[in-house]
Amino acid sequence: MTIDLAPAATQVSRVAAGVRDDHLDLPTPCTQWPVSVLLSHLVALSEAFTAAAEKRPFPGDAATIPPLPSGWRTRLESNLDALVAAWRAPAAWEGEASAGGVTMPAEVMGVVALDELVLHGWDLAAATGQPFDADPVDVQACLGFAEAMSQPGDEVSREGLYGPVVPVPVGADEFAHLLGYAGRDPGWVADRE
Repeated sequence: MTIDLAPAATQVSRVAAGVRDDHLDLPTPCTQWPVSVLLSHLVALSEAFTAAAEKRPFPGDAATIPPLPSGWRTRLESNLDALVAAWRAPAAWEGEASAGGVTMPAEVMGVVALDELVLHGWDLAAATGQPFDADPVDVQACLGFAEAMSQPGDEVSREGLYGPVVPVPVGADEFAHLLGYAGRDPGWVADRE
């Protein structure tokens, strides 16, 4: 299975372009991560998942998020373009791939990359009061992964990836279910006071 990361990357890019400097200290749905840390994570993960697609090592410590680099807007935009291009190569989806100190089948790694874009894109949008239009195909791909990681007894494997499952209302759309499985409250709103 191959997935085009372009729709999710485009949404992340659009939302990041709407981030103002006075947003950088705002809280996000990611506990303990203000907008600046979330952006730094997006810069780093886009580089790490590009390296994973290209089957090359990526230096760095997955547990440490570096400070937000100067010129982050340009760098993130460039990184997202490279990420999309790297995962469009058929070889990216073959064999194994490594990112963040984890090696797994490349086809799963591609879904994890998509999951990171969709979820953190929404996190950034929610924190800065912007819309996030998740592509239904992306939601379907991520939902399967998040649901599989959300079964009883999987709490240890979720650690560092998702927070505890958040129940969503009956009849909620698939994106809300994805957010809930990923430990996010779909109704989360930043306290901007």
